Order: sequence, then C-alpha cells, then structure tokens
Amino acid sequence: MTLLFRDAIGRVLCPQGSVVCIGAFDGLHLGHRALIDRAVARARALDVPAVAVSFEPLPRELFAPAAKPPRLMLAHDKAAGLRALGVEGVGLLRFNRALAAMTAEDFVQHLLVRRLAAREVWVGPGFRFGHARGGDLALLDAMGAQAGFTAHAIEPVLHGGERVSSTRIRTALVAGGFSEATTLLGRPYAISGRVVRGRQLGRTLGYPTANLRFAGKTPALRGIYATRVRGVAAAPWPSVSSFGTRPTVDGVEPLLEAHLFDFDGDLYGRRIEVEFVAHLRDEEKFPDLASLTAQMQRDDAQARAILLQHEPQRVFA
Repeated sequence: MTLLFRDAIGRVLCPQGSVVCIGAFDGLHLGHRALIDRAVARARALDVPAVAVSFEPLPRELFAPAAKPPRLMLAHDKAAGLRALGVEGVGLLRFNRALAAMTAEDFVQHLLVRRLAAREVWVGPGFRFGHARGGDLALLDAMGAQAGFTAHAIEPVLHGGERVSSTRIRTALVAGGFSEATTLLGRPYAISGRVVRGRQLGRTLGYPTANLRFAGKTPALRGIYATRVRGVAAAPWPSVSSFGTRPTVDGVEPLLEAHLFDFDGDLYGRRIEVEFVAHLRDEEKFPDLASLTAQMQRDDAQARAILLQHEPQRVFA
C-alpha cells in the first residue's frame, strides 16, 4: 500500500530510510520518468522505500492566483501515476504561505532528514527549493554530508536536441501537436476523472456528454477535439469532446464534456479517461442553440472521420 502524505513536518514516515526524488511532476513526462526510475532503482538496491515528493498546488498557482499556469494533470492522476512508476511513498506537500516561507535548510531538516530519513536524494537539472529558491544541489550535498545522505541530479532528457519539459508539452498541445506531446510524455495525452452531472443541455440537443471537472485548475487545452474515452468498454470509445467554459450557455468553470458516439449507458460516478487525438476548432460563442447544434453536427462528422484514420495508441505504464 502506498503511503500518501501532505506535510513537510510531522511524524517519522520511513524509520528504515528512503530514497527521495523531488519535482513538480506535472505530466509525468519522459524527464520525470527518468528521475523517478533512477530513484526507484536505487531504493531497490538499498532495500528501502522510494518516495516521490511534489507540491499541491504548484508554487506558481499560489503566487499567481489571478493567472494560474496551465496544468497537464490533476493531483489524483499525479499520485496514481507515481504509484504506477513504483514509488512506495507519495508526498503532495500543501504549498501554502508557511511552506513558501520555509528556508531550504529547514526543508531538508524537517522533511528529508526527520520524516523520510533520506539516504539518497535525487533531483532534476537546475533544481531549486526553499524560501526565495535559496536551496540547490550544492546545499543538498553539503547538508547531506552532515546528515548522512547523498544528493544527485540526473542529466537532462533530450528529444530532438531540446530538453523534455512540461512547458514544451503545453506548447505542443496548444499548437495541436498531439504526436509530439505523445512522444515527450511517453503516452497519449489524456485527462481522467469521475463523471459528474452537468446541466444536461447536451442531452436535450441530441448530444449527451460525460462531464469531467478540472478541479478549479487552468487546463492546458481549450477547444473542441476528436477524442477516445477509456474506462467504458474493453476498447477505447470514439468521441468528440469540448473542453472550456461553454460561452454560448454562459459557463464559467472549465469543463471537459465528452460525447461518446452511439453510446447508450449511465456513466455518472464512473472514472473515465479522455484521450485527445486531434484539435478540431477553438471554442466560440454562437448566437443561438440552433447554430450551436448545427456546429456540433459538423464536429461529430469531422471527429468520426479523423478517428477512423488514427489507430488507438497503446497507453504506457
């Protein structure tokens, strides 16, 4: 069973020691996976738990609440993805004013030394942490020499001569570069969640949808997409999805609405995953529901044609 914790200060969690990796881990792309794989391998060699430490919300979401940066994944998917990659402990630290004010030295002492009894700490290239980003690999190395752990940074993971990063993936997604995003992620880009009840307007228009909320975060995508939905049948189900604020009906909160072609069933409460295949168009406001319905019919036909040309891609573990 995976240990999940939210605070840097508290009881001892790994009295036998641990190997720790730290990062934002938004998207769990190939660079993140290289870091996590290294930590997991070292933990196996030392016969101690591997622990991944991240932050929720992300620091930039605290410091820029009026302009939250786009997110590739939500906390639940991050925790599940980290567990799938082999870590025994997941720390989604509450990034609040108190944690932001904690010095790098206190972060090391409270979390890495006391709570996790770290024997090795692994970070990505250029890693900084603590108040005013005052901590780095050199500080970890110096404090580790006193506390009994070693600190290491992995080399950047490159693709096409450029570093793999969450920012690069967000840029690719916005540009409709789903093939590039798949390569950088190591899997197709998808969003998962439990289906919630909406206003059921789509049903009245002949296009019932499975709705997923994005937990008040800013999504990396916005518009209309050809998609596939996993979790409703043995094979991914073809669909067309809208991700945005639904301007024609005065929506506010970002909502992912997936219309599953020729599907008849109740999905409320079920956890599904919506995989993005191709961008059809940007979100727009229509003068009336008749115009919206006509465009939805065109979106439906276009998505069906695109999905016939794209074979479902294997989802990587």
